[in-house]
Amino acid sequence: MKYAYVYVLDTMADWELGLVIAELNSGQYFKNRGSRLPVKTVGASKRPITTKGGVTVVPDVMVDEIPHETAAILLLPGADRWNDPEHAPIVETAKQLLDAGGNVAAICGATAALANAGLLDKRKHTSNSLDYLTMFCPTYKGAAFYQDEQIVVDGNLITTSAAGSLLLAREVIALLDLFKKDTLEAWYRYFQTGDGRYFFTMMETMQEQEG
Repeated sequence: MKYAYVYVLDTMADWELGLVIAELNSGQYFKNRGSRLPVKTVGASKRPITTKGGVTVVPDVMVDEIPHETAAILLLPGADRWNDPEHAPIVETAKQLLDAGGNVAAICGATAALANAGLLDKRKHTSNSLDYLTMFCPTYKGAAFYQDEQIVVDGNLITTSAAGSLLLAREVIALLDLFKKDTLEAWYRYFQTGDGRYFFTMMETMQEQEG
């Protein structure tokens, strides 16, 4: 069984991973009808954490309980507490996954955590801005690989800014090849624009799958 592992920590930005985890866990628009990619929350410990929105989350597993072969992807949210030493193990896990060909997606403050650990020194990436990384990441040496884009996919690594939650969801779904291409395009356009025509287009692509 494969899982989408979501790291949870105090002050995590609830909204940044909301769309992607809902689509992965529900599987409602997957091209393989009836399938899903279960989401498991991961913590530095089993103690409950409190998100920036005030939601309490009890981690399903601890970092050392993630078998790498079960990780379809590791999702890392933004948060104000990434500098706390207790989060070093999940950054090391991200490194191990990337080195082994596993998938990692990081948004906002999580990109700074990766940058501080040297994981972006030789990979194309983005973040809230290059100034953000150079200001908050004293050991960062990846400026030559920084891309001034909303989202960057470099092989098995996805990085984006605090404003990239919808783009993150699209690129994770594409990387894992979970939707038909036309379903994903219509899904993205619907949430991007709010235009109901895209919703009906998406539903049509689902009916075509069943036909």
